[in-house]
Amino acid sequence: MSFLPRLRFGRDRETEVLRQRVRALETALKRSSERADRWTLKREVAAAIAVVLLAVGFTLGVYREPIKQSVVGMARAAGIAKQTVDPYASFDKGDYRTALRLARVLADEDDTRAQRLLGVMYYYGQGVSRDYTEAAKWFRLAADQGDPDAQFYVGVLYTEGLGVPEDYAEGAKWYRLAADQGDAQAQYNLGVFYSKEQLGRHPDYVSAYMWFNLAAAHFKPSDPRRNTAIKSRELMERLMTSEQLAEGQRRAREWTPVGA
Repeated sequence: MSFLPRLRFGRDRETEVLRQRVRALETALKRSSERADRWTLKREVAAAIAVVLLAVGFTLGVYREPIKQSVVGMARAAGIAKQTVDPYASFDKGDYRTALRLARVLADEDDTRAQRLLGVMYYYGQGVSRDYTEAAKWFRLAADQGDPDAQFYVGVLYTEGLGVPEDYAEGAKWYRLAADQGDAQAQYNLGVFYSKEQLGRHPDYVSAYMWFNLAAAHFKPSDPRRNTAIKSRELMERLMTSEQLAEGQRRAREWTPVGA
């Protein structure tokens, strides 16, 4: 059996006020950096601005990452923070050795993204020898914290018997956890699972149709996997009665992601 591997806060007016504060503070930061050779920014002032920026970032939510980077950059200029290296940026640049070293530190502190990153590196053998057992360890840690990408990979490992005993039912369980959060590939894989006879279970065309339908809806239009999901859904239609088709359509229509 083959499976394919792979906040909004406050009212608009309040948000706009916070955005204006961010822009004003970032402008002040830029001017301070440009005049660094003519005057020295006191550490107390730098720290105060950093706290304000960070607080605004948490309030705006979507601005958290760029604001956090601005705070760190300012703190470095003021001498109140040391330069750090982002393991994800290192990974994107192909510096796997650095990414691996930094990700381990974060993963040991239960950072979900870092745990998932380590799983990916061991799964594909990037910067380390390919090791499915080690990949399963890190993916499982991230999956247990609710990360849908990690849950998807745990599903792949079980259905393919990589680093863990082959177990289609266990794989489907993890696909379902990711699919319930809207992961299109996990939804497609669930469709494949239900479309086949296995483990003494007859095909469930209604469930297969539902998941193929949801996968087709959640893959981006430019993603070739969307056409695959559509064709799989159409295949199910030919095998279903009109009553089964109506039921599959109803389930897909009424589905909502977990936490929505």
